[in-house]
Amino acid sequence: MSYPRFADISRTFAPGWFAAVMGTGVFAMTTHGLALYWPWLSLPAKLLHWFNSALFLVLAVPWLTRWLRFRSAAMQTMMHPVQANFYPTFSIALLVLAAQWLMFTSCLEVVLTLWWLGVIVHFVFSFAVLFIMFRGEHVAVDHVTPAHFIPAVGLVVMPLAGGPLLAHMEGALREWALTINLIGLGAGSMMYLGLFGLTLHRKYLHKPALGALAPTIWIHLAPIGAIPVSLMNLVEQLPYPAAREVATVLMLLVWGFGVWWLVMASLLTLSARAAGQLPFALSWWGFTFPVGAFAAESLRLTKLLGWSSTLAIGVAAWLLLCFFWAITLFRTVRGVASGAIFQPHP
Repeated sequence: MSYPRFADISRTFAPGWFAAVMGTGVFAMTTHGLALYWPWLSLPAKLLHWFNSALFLVLAVPWLTRWLRFRSAAMQTMMHPVQANFYPTFSIALLVLAAQWLMFTSCLEVVLTLWWLGVIVHFVFSFAVLFIMFRGEHVAVDHVTPAHFIPAVGLVVMPLAGGPLLAHMEGALREWALTINLIGLGAGSMMYLGLFGLTLHRKYLHKPALGALAPTIWIHLAPIGAIPVSLMNLVEQLPYPAAREVATVLMLLVWGFGVWWLVMASLLTLSARAAGQLPFALSWWGFTFPVGAFAAESLRLTKLLGWSSTLAIGVAAWLLLCFFWAITLFRTVRGVASGAIFQPHP
């Protein structure tokens, strides 16, 4: 089998590729957070940051080419009840990169460009993906997986960089940016609650999602990790000191559920693997960002409370992230080298 041409790669380029940027970005940022305890992690964190920035640029070429040259193929994916949910990984990757660049550099112009572009593109995708689903009759119970959380995840990720960026804004611009952050966090949080009920309905009363969709069980941890951290980022920019205490308690409650879900997701994944129902696919990158978001939440709680328990669980989640990231990157590189990962799947 000959290696696919660039045109063939672009035509079938999966929208979920940018989950790799999301996962690598949160890996870089949590590693940087742990460098406060183990300074030797500072260099690996910086290397991950620059690697991820380059990875985004590489992936953006076939992604954009698909929209420019093969728009009908791109729109066909947009109409798919599952695959369409992965398109917003592109805009979430921009938002994650904004948070990265804010953490690792002093290039405020780059951060602002990435953030505003990510916000605009993600609002477009969040409306487009859900509008198509709400208007159609092509979504069945079999299609309901935590992958449907992805548009909501992007909305709640906006304040990760958007909250700290408010300190660099003044007047009407700051007010509008704060409003946009609150709209994103509010819309994404409510969407997650509704979709969470739908996914539990499937888990209780319908057959489980297996095969390439098995890793999506971990996506629950993405909003669980991101919502409380984003809320705290915005609360810290508001003149309501008491709200920080309420946000901390809320973060603890949601984090507790995250610990429980981390164990449940591990059990379900091990069960799928034992049954031979966990084939490698790009969806394996769905392991990384959610675990990283939960690790970031744990580290934020540790910073707020100084508890060794939250730090220990956060480190455990980070070690799990290291494992998931390394094995998924290895399998992805091997698939790219052989060209097998670019073959369309039914």
